[in-house]
Amino acid sequence: MAAFDALPGAVRDGAVIVHFGSPLIEQRRLAAGEAVVPLTDRTLIEVAGEDRLTWLDSITSQSVARLRAGDSTELLVLDPQGRVEHAAAVFEDGASVWLIADEADAEKLAVWLQRMVFRSRVTVTVRSDAALAGFFAGGAAEARLTPSAPNGTPLIWRDPWHEVQPGGHQYAAVEGHPASDYAWSVAVVDDPAALTAPFAGALAAEALRIAAWRPRWSNEVDERTIPHESDWIRSAVHLSKGCYRGQETVAKVHNLGHPPRRLAALLLDGSDVVMPAQGDIVLAGDAEVGHVTSIAMHYEDGPIALAMLSRRAPVTELIVRTHEGVDIAAAQQVIVPADAGATAGVPRLTRLSRRPVAEDPRNAR
Repeated sequence: MAAFDALPGAVRDGAVIVHFGSPLIEQRRLAAGEAVVPLTDRTLIEVAGEDRLTWLDSITSQSVARLRAGDSTELLVLDPQGRVEHAAAVFEDGASVWLIADEADAEKLAVWLQRMVFRSRVTVTVRSDAALAGFFAGGAAEARLTPSAPNGTPLIWRDPWHEVQPGGHQYAAVEGHPASDYAWSVAVVDDPAALTAPFAGALAAEALRIAAWRPRWSNEVDERTIPHESDWIRSAVHLSKGCYRGQETVAKVHNLGHPPRRLAALLLDGSDVVMPAQGDIVLAGDAEVGHVTSIAMHYEDGPIALAMLSRRAPVTELIVRTHEGVDIAAAQQVIVPADAGATAGVPRLTRLSRRPVAEDPRNAR
C-alpha cells in the first residue's frame, strides 16, 4: 500500500511490511500497547445507504441491524452449505458501515455484496487507498493515532474476539481464555506519514493473534471450513437471529452434530532451526491428522502454531512434518473439543419392541 511507502526501516515481503528489524522486540512493544502496525494486507470497504444495517443483517451470519455509531463486531458470509466464503470486521459510524477484510478476500467480498443489493438502498465501495493501522488499546500507541472521522465518529474497530459476543457460543473448554486480554484494534488513519515510531510488523501482529487462538480468513479458511471448527461462533455468528444463507448447517451442527474438524494450538519444539509453514502436515504417529494453518515465533512461548485437525485426531503430542521433511514435536492445546456441538437435548423415543406386551389389551389374560 503506497500510504506506508515512506516508513523507515520497513522490511517487506511483497506489499506486506513483515518487520522493522527486530520482530521479537516489536512484538513485546505491540503487546504492551506501545507500537503501531501498518496493515498493508487489509482492505477497507464502505457500505452506505439507509438500508445498510438491515440488509447486512439479512445476508450474513451476524446480527447487525441494531448497531449504533461506534459499535464494532464481525461477520461471516456463508455458502448454502454453511461453509465460510468471506469474513470481515464491522464498524458502524452512524452513516456508513465500514468492513475490514483480508486483502485477498476484499474484492471478492465487495463483488458478492454488490450482487446482493437488488432493490435495497445500499452502495458498496472499496476504499483501496485507505490506510489501516493496528494496535492494542489502552497504550501509548492509541494516543499517537489520529483516526479518520468522515461522519463524525472516529473509525476505530475493536476486535470482539476477547469475549463471547451476544448470540455467540464458545466451544473452548478453558478457564482464562488466552483472548481475554486481546485488545486488538484497527484504526483508519488520514495521514499515515504522520505516524511515529515505535512500529511493529506483520510478524508481531500474527504471533499475538495465534497466541490468542484467533482465526483469520487468509489462514484458517479453506473450501471446507465451517465456523464451528475454529470456535468462530464465539464472535462472528449470532445463533438466534433471523434466517440467512448457511444458517441451517450452523444450527444443525451446533445443536445435533459435531464439526468434522477442530482447530488446535501447537507449542512446537524449538530446538531445530527449521520452522514449519502454512500447509505443512500434522501427524499422530504415522497417520496424517491435519495441517498447519498459522505459524509464528512468540516472544515468550517460542514457536507456536494453529492447526486444523480431524475431529478424531487424538489429544496427544503430535508431529509437524515440514516440506523439507523435518519432523518437529508439537504439544497440543485443544481449542475446539472433539465433542463440540450437539448442544440440544433431544428426547429419545422408547423403541416399540421394548414396550410391555401387557399394554395391548388383546394380549391380557
